[in-house]
Amino acid sequence: MGSEARGARFTGKVALITGASRGIGLAIARRVVAEGGRVCITGRREPGLLEAVDQLGGPEVALHSVGRADDEDHQAGTVRRTLDRFGRIDVLVNNTGVNPVHGPLLDAETPALRKIMEVNVIAALSWSRLVCRSAPETCGAVVNVASSAGLRPAENIGFYGTSKAALMHLTQQLAAELAPAVRVNAVAPAVVRTRFAGALYEGKEQEVAKKYPLGRLGEPEDVAAAVAFLASGDASWITGQTVVVDGGLTLGGGV
Repeated sequence: MGSEARGARFTGKVALITGASRGIGLAIARRVVAEGGRVCITGRREPGLLEAVDQLGGPEVALHSVGRADDEDHQAGTVRRTLDRFGRIDVLVNNTGVNPVHGPLLDAETPALRKIMEVNVIAALSWSRLVCRSAPETCGAVVNVASSAGLRPAENIGFYGTSKAALMHLTQQLAAELAPAVRVNAVAPAVVRTRFAGALYEGKEQEVAKKYPLGRLGEPEDVAAAVAFLASGDASWITGQTVVVDGGLTLGGGV
């Protein structure tokens, strides 16, 4: 969707987006701001967050918070600062994800597997619980960024996919428990051209893109458009769903 077709669906609203100093998270933040909203973005490194705030239009529309997504003190401080600065939180986007494991499951070290679940699943629940309890009068939408790897077995990223399958189930469970006050949905991207996914396509992008019926890899903006829809009033009768954003890859059984 081009900028000329965008409305102002987030005017007066505030979105908290985790893992948003770059890539998909930053693209989501850009989309929210472009449609009239304000954002709090989180990440582990302050220089990248400060640069992102500048790109988004400065402190009038963007607040940053430095910390690990699975750190409960960071979560509480971020929510408190967002409410102090902007007075409300309308949308939560759980975008942060990690994958320190590449290879067969039987070769994976248990501490790394625990870290994947802590960040990709448990932290998403913690952020959701905290935001819904701290801003019960305004928070109306949660969007979780899952992965097409959670839809079926995926070579070398099996536990990452397992965590994303859990996140999609968590999306359904929270949707059932939080309705009608809060809608909870997810997106499941295939390979998107970001630093996080670089190992999956760098040096072989054309070869990888040939597997996609739409003939290319995803861009962060492709995912941001789907997230913005699910977070907006345009999706007011949608909850508990996962929108697959994959250029058609899963049509042929790929992930």
